[in-house]
Amino acid sequence: MSGSEPSITLYRLQACPFCERVVRVLNELDLSYQSRFVEPMHSERNVVKRISGKRTVPAIVDENTGVTMSESANIVEYLENTYGAEGAA
Repeated sequence: MSGSEPSITLYRLQACPFCERVVRVLNELDLSYQSRFVEPMHSERNVVKRISGKRTVPAIVDENTGVTMSESANIVEYLENTYGAEGAA
């Protein structure tokens, strides 16, 4: 997959341990993704609220499957179930 935009967008905060957990899994699964760093102020994370309905990070949007979700544990489980068993898509 060269030259195309990554299909996964990760909304994250700098130095957020939950975000880093998701980054680690994305890298382990060799998935290309786009990082969007969000506002540190919880009340100003409107971009995340628009896509996921919550202001919490991490949040991902996967264009491949149409999935949008937040909560790092759910994202890790989703990534491993979707891309882990069959190797990197």
